[in-house]
Amino acid sequence: MTLRAATGDASAPERAPAVVPVHVGVIMDGNGRWAAARKLPRIEGHRRGVEALRRCVRAAREVGIRFLTIYSFSSENWSRPVGEVTELMRLLKLFLRHDLAELHRANVRVKVIGERANLSPEIRDLLAEAEEMTRGNTGLTLVVAFNYGSRQEIAGAVSRIAADVAAGRLKPQDVDVEMISQRLDTAGIPDPDLIVRTSGEQRLSNFLLWQAAYSEFVFLPIYWPDFDKAALLSAIDEYARRDRRFGGVTNCPGP
Repeated sequence: MTLRAATGDASAPERAPAVVPVHVGVIMDGNGRWAAARKLPRIEGHRRGVEALRRCVRAAREVGIRFLTIYSFSSENWSRPVGEVTELMRLLKLFLRHDLAELHRANVRVKVIGERANLSPEIRDLLAEAEEMTRGNTGLTLVVAFNYGSRQEIAGAVSRIAADVAAGRLKPQDVDVEMISQRLDTAGIPDPDLIVRTSGEQRLSNFLLWQAAYSEFVFLPIYWPDFDKAALLSAIDEYARRDRRFGGVTNCPGP
């Protein structure tokens, strides 16, 4: 896993990547550290992070990515200070209210994964509205991982399968990898080809653990508020150089 810096050079000529991953997952990390480096409140980093998200979605559409999954709020993020969580919820509501119409016009389909039971009715309604309004769109699918934790997702899928086995609707020997995949929040969505994390941290942080079994990982040293199309292209360039064998062997000659 190679650490590559994004140039962010606005003067660089526009180009199309040689290989475009179908599905890209993004762990948007470093908002707080971006703000701290500039002696700004953490919440200013989150505000700038929303601007980076807009750039990321626009760039993904321009490049031709079909699925973009963003890790917007993890199930562990509730442990952050109350004031910060409140502001993050406010930013989410603003994004949905102000950006949904533009996403719809751009033919973007929004899908939300994660637990909704403990969310406020207002946020649950906004998430449902975003999905319903864009359900028929055929362009980029923007998967928003909100109040999401992959271990919890897998445990929920296994629990539902166990209930079906206990009720006699399934036999234990019928349970296989495909069945578990179809019980996850991401059922019907291809596994990510590429997962990008900003801030230089090199871990998944409970993001798409099952789905990332054969994903390529690129860790960028920039903080999320600095993410732009150049950073996305840098990650895709690194992805294009990888030899994806999916547990097999390469086709190169030799022993």
